[in-house]
Amino acid sequence: MRKWIFFLLVFGWSTFVVGQQKVEFEGQFIMVGSYSPDNQMEGFLGSRYIPEASYLIPMDSAQTRFFDFEASANINGNILFSPFDTSSLDGNIQPYRVWARYNAKQFELRVGLQKIDFGSASLLRPIQWFNQIDPRDPLQLTNGVYGVLGRYYFLNNANIWLWALYGNEKTRGFDAIETNKTIPEFGGRIQYPTKKGEIAFSYHHRAANSTSVEFLPQFEKIPEHRFGLDGKWDVGVGLWFETALIYKTKDVGFLTHQALFNIGTDYTFGIGNGVNVMLEHLAVALDNQFLGLENTTNVSAAMVSYPLGFFDNISGVFLYNWTAENFTFNINYNHQFEKISAYVMAYYNPSAISGIQQNDLVNQFSGPGIRLMIVYNH
Repeated sequence: MRKWIFFLLVFGWSTFVVGQQKVEFEGQFIMVGSYSPDNQMEGFLGSRYIPEASYLIPMDSAQTRFFDFEASANINGNILFSPFDTSSLDGNIQPYRVWARYNAKQFELRVGLQKIDFGSASLLRPIQWFNQIDPRDPLQLTNGVYGVLGRYYFLNNANIWLWALYGNEKTRGFDAIETNKTIPEFGGRIQYPTKKGEIAFSYHHRAANSTSVEFLPQFEKIPEHRFGLDGKWDVGVGLWFETALIYKTKDVGFLTHQALFNIGTDYTFGIGNGVNVMLEHLAVALDNQFLGLENTTNVSAAMVSYPLGFFDNISGVFLYNWTAENFTFNINYNHQFEKISAYVMAYYNPSAISGIQQNDLVNQFSGPGIRLMIVYNH
């Protein structure tokens, strides 16, 4: 209820500001069907509609300063079924993005339910602190966070980010446990250009909440400090690294501290229309001692993409967990019509996947399977 009150207040305010002037309206409609024979209910049919209203108020003739507003909703319904046997229906309506922004030539300030994303890695992301983007999802859907984000851009392309969040509870990225939504979060990021690339330092503070995890010591307020360092360069091939150290001030066993390190590269080979290959490796350590290496996981990932023509593309995401010795893949063929995108995907997922974000907006079933998806944008 509180989220919908927030949605109506922001949308109502933007409507009051624009008066009788035009509000831009667009949307995305998604239909998905999949078959996963290893699951108890092997069939899945789902639909999602994300309508979006936006408006821009220029403050000068060059539009270097303006206010803009965006409000969108996530309307979805699905059915899991075993043919001629059992089925399970589900559906929901939630705000997806609701924000207002002031933008100047070198500065922007955005308030509301928004997407916050940064870092150098693409597949296995240590500083994916505020979203649930799954590299296997061609639409890159993710829940947003409630907060305030300010960014200032210097003339040499350096930039500073500052943020404050409130009312967010769900786990995001590689969160070990949930956030206490009644305590504000805050942090910042400094990004600086270097020769043929850039490097950045990030910090975030939150209060974690372990009461929903039965096997952990029960604390409602666990102060947590996160430190991130990442960099990316183009030296003929793309090279990057991304690392995060997470320090909690209370002992919650092996989930007290986390250390994550990613290294990656990509290159487009001159074969046919160009084969792009991306490789990443992630090492994760969990321990009750800071920088301890008692519980470690290593995951390697690859993404291969090849354009078959102007309107057709085939790609694949492949992951191998060296610790659990399991493998997952998602192969995707995409054809682009004027306003419709069609996807045919074949996949295999083990029962538990470590090292990759599990997105609660995208159903990923265990075992082998095939998925068909139609996306209409208007």
